[in-house]
Amino acid sequence: MASNDKELLEKFIPASEVEGIKSVEELEEEEIKKLKETGFQPDESGRIGSFIQTNCSVAHCDCSVPGVELLPVTDALKKYDWLEDYWWKLVSKDKDIFTEETDQHLDNGYFIRAKAGEKVVYPLQTCLYIRSDNVAQRVHNIIIAEEGSELHVITGCATHPHLTSGLHIGISEFFVKKGAKLIFTMIHNWGENVYVRPRTGVEVEEGGLFMSNYISLKGVKSIQTYPVATLKGKGAVARFNSVVVAPQDSLLDIGSKVILEAPETKAEIISRTVSNGGTVIARGHLVGKAKGAKAHLECQGMILADNGIIHAIPELEAHLDDVDMSHEAAVGKIAQEEIEYLMARGLSEEEAVATIVRGFLDVKIEGLPPELEEELQRAVSECQHGM
Repeated sequence: MASNDKELLEKFIPASEVEGIKSVEELEEEEIKKLKETGFQPDESGRIGSFIQTNCSVAHCDCSVPGVELLPVTDALKKYDWLEDYWWKLVSKDKDIFTEETDQHLDNGYFIRAKAGEKVVYPLQTCLYIRSDNVAQRVHNIIIAEEGSELHVITGCATHPHLTSGLHIGISEFFVKKGAKLIFTMIHNWGENVYVRPRTGVEVEEGGLFMSNYISLKGVKSIQTYPVATLKGKGAVARFNSVVVAPQDSLLDIGSKVILEAPETKAEIISRTVSNGGTVIARGHLVGKAKGAKAHLECQGMILADNGIIHAIPELEAHLDDVDMSHEAAVGKIAQEEIEYLMARGLSEEEAVATIVRGFLDVKIEGLPPELEEELQRAVSECQHGM
């Protein structure tokens, strides 16, 4: 595997060698359309600020709320000496060849800090965009939700509409302090031959909440992601929701892990996966290490094509008897009678299948603000096209 990863890195041009745009105004109309499909609003309607990076260049970085700080991560490292205490704390720089590559050849990324007590209603948006063909983009992101703050982030990752191949490596470290709340919604909209390698670590302190919503419904060659959240303080909560479609000849190795280290912590991992001819490995791992910990894991998969593969790997790991953990998993295909029922009511076979799939992917997420719920439902609706 290591040799294949090395070959993958060597296949692409470093983003630092390819110039990006200097301003959002340089984006073409078809690019703006694709970015909107990831939840990114160029006019910042319904947003408190924006960060957009193309290749290795930051094209825009601005936030209108004084209590929320947004900077390119390289600027933040220069501004704050204390940021070194957070840098590579939750993800090891030696984890694999991709973390090592990002440590040695950083193409920027974003730094977001919600100051103590700051509660924002509207989301902050970020976009990591590969605009040139055969480019490897290597970013490192830091988000800190300080004590008692509330922050919502929508991040859209995409490639140029005519781009055929690329590599995105994204290191993310999220810190949720005491009583803070961080909702992070990621929408992927890559190209058919794009490889994606996120590496994410999360730390939640006492009474804190971290919610992750991950959506990948369009063409991509390979995704390998496995965020790990550690619940460090009493009553901390982590929820991971993922909605994923694997197109023909793709390999999506996705999942998440939550370590419940403190008393009365809670965790939930919910995934909906669809194989349209690709392979999905859906992982979930809950580790109960403290009294009163409660956790649930749910993986539901649907296969639409005969050559599709879904491999569900749910894991429960209890280190003492005073924990409550459960899991359920199911994989199958659409029942023919369901299709015939809808066709009898005037839908074509294609429309019937699309309707069933959309209903399957329509995950209602408890506690999601209306603005983010609208973005999620819009993204799922997009899935009907080409299904």
